[in-house]
Amino acid sequence: MFRKMRRSAQELGREVCEEILSRGTSGVLAVLGDEGYPYAVPLSYVFADGKLYFHCARQGHKLDAVRACDKVSFCVVDKDDVVPEEYTTYFRSVIVFGRARVLEDAAEIRAALERLGRRYHPSDSPEGLAHAIDRELAAVAVIELTPEHITGKEARELMKRRKEGDKE
Repeated sequence: MFRKMRRSAQELGREVCEEILSRGTSGVLAVLGDEGYPYAVPLSYVFADGKLYFHCARQGHKLDAVRACDKVSFCVVDKDDVVPEEYTTYFRSVIVFGRARVLEDAAEIRAALERLGRRYHPSDSPEGLAHAIDRELAAVAVIELTPEHITGKEARELMKRRKEGDKE
């Protein structure tokens, strides 16, 4: 169903892709937008228990698109170092293809917001996090993305360094 990577020697394994998703803080969600146009929007996210979670306003293009067609993709760029003398970039990225849904259950929404809160403010107290969630809960929606296919790729130079055990 999903295409094989053309340059398979540069393909990242599932474990490396999940490490990238776990350490990333932003990516671009692509949905089928109005009138069949692609709509891609940068978002902060959290990757937890094999799923991605995004928060957003309760209304808007992104939510309308997800409700109309649940097939989405999400791209995270982990590295993008321009190497002018080689006319290239040393890159590493992951793309997730999957199904998105707008969470409706209050407990699921709160759990996702707690994950997001801990990701972006890990030093906050449980009480502080609960207060922040309570303050914003009425105005926020949460989208959950369940991956069906995850693929990652990196520049040959980075792959070579990683295999040699070099730290970046």
